[in-house]
Amino acid sequence: MITPRFNCSQTDQSLIISIYCPSVRAADVEIHVDDKLVSVHINPYFLRLNFSYPLLEDDASTAKYDPSSGYLTVTLTKENPGQVFDDLDLLAKLLAPRPVVQHPVIEVVSESSNPSEIPDEEGELVSRTEALSLEREREEILRAAENDWQLPQEVSEPQISLTLQKHYGFLNMHSGYFRLVTHTENEVNELGAEAEIYSAAERRQTRLKHENEKWDEEHYMADYADDEYIRELLMWKHPHTDRSEPFQYTDEENAVILRLPRKEYLPTSAQTHNLYLTLLTILFSYAYESRTNQCDPTPESAWTLSTLVPAFSALDPPDSLLVPLVDPLRFETNELCQTFVTSYRRSFAFPLYRSFILAEACQADVARILSGGQRTVTRCLLEMKAILDHHEVYYVYSKIWLDDFCVWVQAFASEHVLVTLGKQVSNLKISKSSIGWRLEVLEAATREVEERDSDSDDDDSEDASSSDDSSALLR
Repeated sequence: MITPRFNCSQTDQSLIISIYCPSVRAADVEIHVDDKLVSVHINPYFLRLNFSYPLLEDDASTAKYDPSSGYLTVTLTKENPGQVFDDLDLLAKLLAPRPVVQHPVIEVVSESSNPSEIPDEEGELVSRTEALSLEREREEILRAAENDWQLPQEVSEPQISLTLQKHYGFLNMHSGYFRLVTHTENEVNELGAEAEIYSAAERRQTRLKHENEKWDEEHYMADYADDEYIRELLMWKHPHTDRSEPFQYTDEENAVILRLPRKEYLPTSAQTHNLYLTLLTILFSYAYESRTNQCDPTPESAWTLSTLVPAFSALDPPDSLLVPLVDPLRFETNELCQTFVTSYRRSFAFPLYRSFILAEACQADVARILSGGQRTVTRCLLEMKAILDHHEVYYVYSKIWLDDFCVWVQAFASEHVLVTLGKQVSNLKISKSSIGWRLEVLEAATREVEERDSDSDDDDSEDASSSDDSSALLR
């Protein structure tokens, strides 16, 4: 079945769905309304939408088809007139499957816990099991009494994996994308042929080693000394941070959203927490690429975007430093700093412009993008996706990360958490010492050389002036 293009609007009394389905028979339209779920079927199109509030299919509801324009307009009555339906422009959220109610997986066979009420054979088995359990407990207590009441402790054996295959990507849902990586021109992949079998610890170790190998002190010092162009880049303002006009997705963006996968994600609390941290690194990469090229992508843009995200180049997304994790939607300053330190390091080790003040500007861009909420973040992710999708090698990072992230941000991420996170990032201060590459020492050495050269030029100028005066006196 084909998912048609559509858009939604509302009045105080009704919700209006406009569906583009040209060259169909209006008599074949089937519309079903079940509380918040609306299904529209007209061969070969099928549309199922989940709204925030319930709707009614009553006498005031209508469905009109215009053969000239190809649009089917469905008008449904709101169960609560005057209620405002939010997020009608978040198509991925409307298309997301209805959450599945988890039913208990334990079946209660009998409510009785008295062995005398159970048949003889079963009752005897239960009695023996209880007696054995009590005997084991008694032996443990006796051993503890002999050992100053210290109960025995055993270290659990790690689970043995029967396969070398490891999963990666969004919620570790993907595998197999890098089996033939040695036969492709993937200059981003830092794991080589071991991308499919490295554990999370091995990926991080490899990433850190590669960053240290690529770090070039002379390149950083040169950009620090000659930063005229970098300072011009700092004056640029990202167009997506302009809030003067109301936000509206373009037709092209809506078409891409309609082609995104429709999944229901069931992340753990820790996974939800880590998704927000990973989003920060992705947006930092986007901010760097946008600022250095001023939203005009180049043939190198796909490489830059992929290289700056550790979850792409090394399959190593950030993880929480909080153990145990009490609130998955609460972020401590130290873990946010650690997340941005990784992005800062990569911006100093790989791309063309390597500057601390440029990295700070990119962090500020991330804060402003987050303050725009789900819509602005999704727009930025869609732009990244468009660049990677058109690359013959790096499209893989769009498949294992960005497709799912676009859906998750629109349908499942919290607007309040994104905005709050933006405020935290705005107030975040990354120290140069936390980078680990002697940035302050290198900058001080660069300034000292510049001052020495300046003094030398002044001395040469004075010597030349004195020589001129002497020649005049001799004449």
